[in-house]
Amino acid sequence: MALTLDRHKPLHFIGVGGIGMSAIAGILADRGFAVTGSDPRDNAVLQDLRGRGVRVFREQSAGTIAAIRSGTSKPPLVVVSSAVPESNAELVEARRVGLEVCHRSDVLGALIAAQPSIAVAGSHGKTTTSTLVASLLHATDQDPTAVIGGIVPAFASNGRSGQGTLLVAEADESDGSLVKFTASLGVITNLELDHTDHYPDLESLIATLQRFARGCGHVLANRDCPILRDRFQADSWWSTSSVEGTAFAAIPLQLHGDSTQARFYENAEPVGDFSLPLPGLHNLSNATAALAACRLQGLSFAELRQAIESLQAPGRRFDYRGSWHGRLVVDDYAHHPSEVDATLAMARLMVSSGRSPLPTCPRRVLAVFQPHRYSRTAEFLGPFAQALSQADAVLLAPLYAAGEAPIAGISSAAMATEIRRLRPELTVAVSASLDDLAVAVAEHSLEGDLVLAMGAGDVNGLWSRLEALESRDLPLPLAA
Repeated sequence: MALTLDRHKPLHFIGVGGIGMSAIAGILADRGFAVTGSDPRDNAVLQDLRGRGVRVFREQSAGTIAAIRSGTSKPPLVVVSSAVPESNAELVEARRVGLEVCHRSDVLGALIAAQPSIAVAGSHGKTTTSTLVASLLHATDQDPTAVIGGIVPAFASNGRSGQGTLLVAEADESDGSLVKFTASLGVITNLELDHTDHYPDLESLIATLQRFARGCGHVLANRDCPILRDRFQADSWWSTSSVEGTAFAAIPLQLHGDSTQARFYENAEPVGDFSLPLPGLHNLSNATAALAACRLQGLSFAELRQAIESLQAPGRRFDYRGSWHGRLVVDDYAHHPSEVDATLAMARLMVSSGRSPLPTCPRRVLAVFQPHRYSRTAEFLGPFAQALSQADAVLLAPLYAAGEAPIAGISSAAMATEIRRLRPELTVAVSASLDDLAVAVAEHSLEGDLVLAMGAGDVNGLWSRLEALESRDLPLPLAA
């Protein structure tokens, strides 16, 4: 049964600092709901929530449940994500005392059902596409509500409660919960096997996304994806390769390392040219989906074209951290072979075109990669090696387990072996820790390199560890 939110019923989020949980908690607080949460961390996201009236407990314990129950006329609704285990002491106590417990997707589903909504799903590009949709709506004075799995530069937040009619949400397929969403417009970016810890095979993933599509009022999908083209019935298609059979297309005119010029078509008729300040064909596809979604809402291409020129990608998507001894350090969330391949292809375009959104144009690409989950690494060991082999050098961090048990023979060292098999001449090194990884960057990088750190784990801590090397008694940089 679908959840109905009651403004008089408090909500408590276990793990409120999570990227998906914090967005919903903040929106509900802004809308006048009584919201509490627990999280042992202390970061900018939690500080922002406190500023919006959310009471945050540092301990996840039975005592927290006792505290949130006191002084309330109605028992609180406890919200969890798939990252909260059943053994969590706070969750155990909530169930023991009989509090209602629901998944974050139930609350997001209630928000989506309450107003006209755009839900963005797919294996890759969800966060970027939903960010671009929300940014375009914001720039054209639509004042949307947004629930995104990344920081939207236009809002400096992952969640925003707007006064406009539209809600934009990222629909995560990782645990299958997106089937609860009944969006006015469903956008599907692409589809290929991932999250093998949840989906036993591609067919089960396809079935889940098909169920999501059936729950949407209108489906907009990427015709360039063969699985979507062959297995889905979309109401509208978009493409970046052909105008045939599509309601919307953006055909690239020029591809540079810092931007893309393209011509926009509707029903095979040219509408106008635009300049996208994000490089790479994958970003053009994401932007085309966003343009199409906004056109389906009735916004004119003229006002959208102006808004496109100021678009920015969400946080951790080719996120420039700074220059370290002449090395350009970038953080990126890529953690699937297709994402790694697209990110490295974009980086290589910067080198070859001599144009880059970075302060200087890189001369080489040093790929720093952290495998994420044993199950994903085992499933895609070969494709990961193939994607990484296009770099000028590869440094591998220790595998980030994300709570999974080890699989025999699956490790960063096994990935290194596979890369060397493909390109024996390539420099490939494996580090035992993130501190060692920072030293490896110093040893193997050259001035003018793009140090591209990729992964969904804690590899984004590389920048701080490089800064920390300054205080150590090492002759840096070590490479010639």
